[in-house]
Amino acid sequence: MSENRERPSRGDDTVWRMDLLDTDACYRALTTRDTRFDGRLFVAVTSTGVYCRPVCPARTPKRENCQFHASAASAQEAGFRPCLRCRPETAPDLASWRGTSNTVSRALALIAEGALDGGESGVEALAERLGVGDRQLRRLFRQHLGATPVAVAQTRRVLFAKQLIQETRMPLSQVALASGFGSIRRFNETFQALYARPPGALRRKQTATPGEGVAGVTLRLRYRPPYDWRSMLAYLAARAIDGVEEVSDTRYRRTVAQDGDVGTVEVTHEPARNNLVVTVHLPRVEALPTVVARVRRVFDVGADIETIGEHLSRDPFLAPMVALRPGLRAPGAWDGFELAVRAVLGQQVTVEAARRLAGRLVALCSTTKADDTPLSRVFPSPERVAATDLGPLGMPTARKTALKALAEAALADPLLFHPFGTIEEGVARLRAIRGVGEWTAQYIALRALRETDAFPASDVALLRSAATDAGTRPTPEALLTRAEPWRPWRAYAAQHLWAADPGTRPLETRHG
Repeated sequence: MSENRERPSRGDDTVWRMDLLDTDACYRALTTRDTRFDGRLFVAVTSTGVYCRPVCPARTPKRENCQFHASAASAQEAGFRPCLRCRPETAPDLASWRGTSNTVSRALALIAEGALDGGESGVEALAERLGVGDRQLRRLFRQHLGATPVAVAQTRRVLFAKQLIQETRMPLSQVALASGFGSIRRFNETFQALYARPPGALRRKQTATPGEGVAGVTLRLRYRPPYDWRSMLAYLAARAIDGVEEVSDTRYRRTVAQDGDVGTVEVTHEPARNNLVVTVHLPRVEALPTVVARVRRVFDVGADIETIGEHLSRDPFLAPMVALRPGLRAPGAWDGFELAVRAVLGQQVTVEAARRLAGRLVALCSTTKADDTPLSRVFPSPERVAATDLGPLGMPTARKTALKALAEAALADPLLFHPFGTIEEGVARLRAIRGVGEWTAQYIALRALRETDAFPASDVALLRSAATDAGTRPTPEALLTRAEPWRPWRAYAAQHLWAADPGTRPLETRHG
């Protein structure tokens, strides 16, 4: 897939690439407080030195005083400071829409999990992981976001810190650690330079609790509506592993293991404010950014679902499905290895059977207990799976061999289940693992690598949903041909087909 892939045109609303910003459309979005542009662009005001979201309630500045930026990092790099009224850190996905460029979207996902915490020295390694040169990566970031990769990472760090300051009771020393600052001094200097005031002056009227850590820290993640929360919970509930996950009508909870610590995360929905509410219980604050990034991935917070739905609706076959579930998201994976194991367990069996097998695997391999009940176990690490006799699972030998091969591959390459090169290269790397065929690789790419164009065409549920009125199912090859117009969002088309499956929606596969 071309890394310079462009989004489908939406006429007057085409404002997302830095080199294609339509300033007239941007100003109209500002004057009308158009919520569709919240998170897609930021407005920098030269007369005040502040940059805002387009939905900022402040008085509209004059046209000649406005500059428009595709990211908060671009505005900050240009010398503007964040608005204290509209709080750019709460914009959907911090303005980094994940579709401007295939390479940039993957880089953003890796940056969110700390790929550039080491600063400029990490850009070359990040570029190599993505299959491009470091100069090319910087060029793409400039083109699509108007800022360098390091500037994007630094802006994320500052805005995340500001969110922690204003939404939690964490002591400022712990906020500095949680947001990736190397020292309290650097933390204070950054906020003094950016906001002309110390971090404590930004805190709302509440008292920080010494030693609170991440024990019950609650944050809100803004998404761009619509959001089909019920379908998301239903999808996760059908696959919830006993002891690891718990899903009710209103919330999702699971155990987490991060850098040797064990805790829990809970996610609920606040539809009136277009927020997901995330509560994290972990002993150490340093794990918080990674946990939040994983919640964003699982719940597909950064999707521009309106644009995706509009594109898919151009196909008369998909249009009724999209109309029925306009806010349907593509659920991600909490952990790449965990998802890969689930995919292997789901080969040629139903979703329920795969869920039961996963529960047995956890009981067999997991030794670490969380404090919460009924959340009593964490998903086993590659080390545990590799070292455990899987005979008691009662699975075919080939599948047990595949699980061992996955564990060994993950141990050999800790970044195996992160984005790598093009989607074709990523799928090829996965298929090189013994027991991982095309369906399994595409499913892992869809949920773990977050490839928006991944498409497991041999999935029986997809084939059932794509059947003719007479009930004739297409071949996987025919379905792939039919899916060509759905690019670059075939993963979302797959989600609509799964949701529309007239059968019992098993995770059956044609493994090869």
